[in-house]
Amino acid sequence: MTEETQNAAHTGSAASTGDTRGTERAAGGSGPDAAVEGELLLLDPAVRRDPERAAALLHPDFHEFGASGRVWDRATVLALLAGEPEQADPVKVSGMRAVQLAPDVVHLTYDTDADGRRAHRSSLWRRTGTGWRLYFHQGTLFGTETS
Repeated sequence: MTEETQNAAHTGSAASTGDTRGTERAAGGSGPDAAVEGELLLLDPAVRRDPERAAALLHPDFHEFGASGRVWDRATVLALLAGEPEQADPVKVSGMRAVQLAPDVVHLTYDTDADGRRAHRSSLWRRTGTGWRLYFHQGTLFGTETS
């Protein structure tokens, strides 16, 4: 995930577990639960900066439409995440909603606030032979920065 998702990614304590087993749990759990857990893991700075853990959560065909309008691919996102600087304040996540659209597809929606930069977020998670993976993400800014 990118500059847009980076801002959403420095999440609060809910995702900052330090538990390296999370990627395995998210990979094989039930649809909505696995998608929420995987999304929160991708917001955890320790997971984001670990290329192996982040890659385990991203689908091979992952892409993102960033809040800036830029389109990001998996390789670029993984490289950006690995070099992310430490953030003092975690991003606030609210209104997380998971809907199972099909047996192998879950849609997540939620809002983030990163030091006043607020965004609506949408993610599609797909079940693969190795577990649930983030296939698509989009961030759309809202609030004071968009007026």
